[in-house]
Amino acid sequence: MKATRSEPTRSPAPAGISSAQPHLQEGNSMSTRTGAQVLADELALNGTELVYHVPGESFLLALDAVSTRHPDIRTIACRHENGAAQMAEAHGKLTGRPGVAFVTRSPGATNAVNGVHTAYQDSSPMILVVGQVRRSILEREAFMSYDFRTMFAPMTKWVGQIDAAERIPELVQRAWATATEGRPGPVVLVVPEDVLEETTAVLSGRPASRTSAGGPTASQIEEVRAHLEASEHPLVVVGGSGWTDRGRGAIQDFATKNGVPVVTTFRRRDIIDHRLDCYAGEIGIGSNPALLDHIRSSDFVLVVNDALNDVNTIGAGYMEGFTLFALPHPQQRVVHVLPYGEDLNRVFQVDLAIVSEAEEFAVALAGLPAVGKPGHAEWTARLRATQVAESTPGPCPGPIDLPGVMTWLRERLPEDAIVVNDVGAFATWSQRYFSHSRLHTQLGPISGSMGYSVPAAVSAKLTHPERTVVNFVGDGCFQMSGEEIATAAQYGANVVIIVFNNGLYGTIRIHEENRLEGRANGTDLGNPDFRALAQAHGLHGERVERTEDFAPAFERALAAGRPALIEMIVDPDAVHTRYSLSDLQARRAARAGQPEAGEAGAGAGSAGDDS
Repeated sequence: MKATRSEPTRSPAPAGISSAQPHLQEGNSMSTRTGAQVLADELALNGTELVYHVPGESFLLALDAVSTRHPDIRTIACRHENGAAQMAEAHGKLTGRPGVAFVTRSPGATNAVNGVHTAYQDSSPMILVVGQVRRSILEREAFMSYDFRTMFAPMTKWVGQIDAAERIPELVQRAWATATEGRPGPVVLVVPEDVLEETTAVLSGRPASRTSAGGPTASQIEEVRAHLEASEHPLVVVGGSGWTDRGRGAIQDFATKNGVPVVTTFRRRDIIDHRLDCYAGEIGIGSNPALLDHIRSSDFVLVVNDALNDVNTIGAGYMEGFTLFALPHPQQRVVHVLPYGEDLNRVFQVDLAIVSEAEEFAVALAGLPAVGKPGHAEWTARLRATQVAESTPGPCPGPIDLPGVMTWLRERLPEDAIVVNDVGAFATWSQRYFSHSRLHTQLGPISGSMGYSVPAAVSAKLTHPERTVVNFVGDGCFQMSGEEIATAAQYGANVVIIVFNNGLYGTIRIHEENRLEGRANGTDLGNPDFRALAQAHGLHGERVERTEDFAPAFERALAAGRPALIEMIVDPDAVHTRYSLSDLQARRAARAGQPEAGEAGAGAGSAGDDS
């Protein structure tokens, strides 16, 4: 059952203080509490529903205080701190509210670094509470101690150490506000163990509220309209976090009314309904080369709610970032809209930079009269045709038709199903052929963190137990965090995990074919029996080797009433949607002037990217 936010209780206010004052949220606001109790109360005050953790001696009192004082907050014991941190990140990405994780001092904190880095690069609100040694032995290189402020500083918005129990309300509220304001991201709070034991009579804080950047000015909106009127080949790019249904609807209304194509940034595909004629595809790793050609020929680009960073400006090939547009000033007129200023004009100098919330900007834009240029509709139809061709199932090597599987899943799953992707070449099959029609139905690490998806899928199901959650994960990625299937089994997170088992680190094998003349150095994987492994953890397990076996196996997995894992045996030749290993080997042989090593595989489309 989904955790619900508990309403804070009240007791009579201290003499001389009105009980109506909003900052007195807890009944024992002025009674003596331990630091652990204050911390638990502040988390509850801010609506925390889940706390992910791996239990450690440095924060046992805090964990106990959460469990005893606020039983509506579910505490989820994970199998590894990386899993706990990635679950908290996924919760923040999916809800827009900070995901919370507790980890003990190093190595617990160092294990959580990967999840913190993901939250930073993906702009996900998250709070990591790190237990620290007692204050009396700080700066002595005590057992498992470390300077966490220095360690986490480059990958967080703020790192704070709470050195007195009475400062817990202040610093928790600051952490909450910092994680959500401007560009969302992770915050780390370091709490020495004896601070949790210390008693204090401090007042509770108020629930933190996000400070909005507001909306655009009327003159800015008019300038956007002027750019649109002057353009022949306009383009809207949407991305980033924090979208609402209202904002999404407004940007779709604007695009439809004006006949303007819309593309999404990397792994933000669910911002636009793929059924709409204005949807033209996704930029980033694995982008459609034909779409990139169209973008280069555009004359006006409106970028809303995402940075013009490395991944979002890949022009061709693998990770050739900052090449989609000319530097320092793009040839196109560019308007860039963000709710914070630090990424505006950071790399690319744009024609108009606007600090505005996505929803406010989209609503203001949708309120404008349609421009009504006939050429815009024709241009949009051209890009839409490119997207339709891109998503039309093509050939796939081996006995499992991966495009067909993705198409079947799209038809079978409810519109609000959450699909969680990991990283690697295998992910191109779902990225290309699984479409989205609802907001907040895609989870994936923009940071490129392998092993993200199993913890994220567990988090998604715990956050939204009423929704179907499907996890696409490669065999290499699964073995980096697959222990969290035990967490899924323990807490009844009934996800369906689909393992693409091709016995390869696929993306790196592609690099080896392209750059090392096919010499493989450690990319072949000796894998376990994933089905048996799942069953050993109490999951429902299936193994699929042919296309016709997938649908029945998936139906059994959904009906199992427990977490499920489907191991798909994928032909290694089906390493990527745009080319097979055989294709790469044939091209390499042709470059060397040698006879081809064999028939080219049935890779679909043209080369141009490796992930």
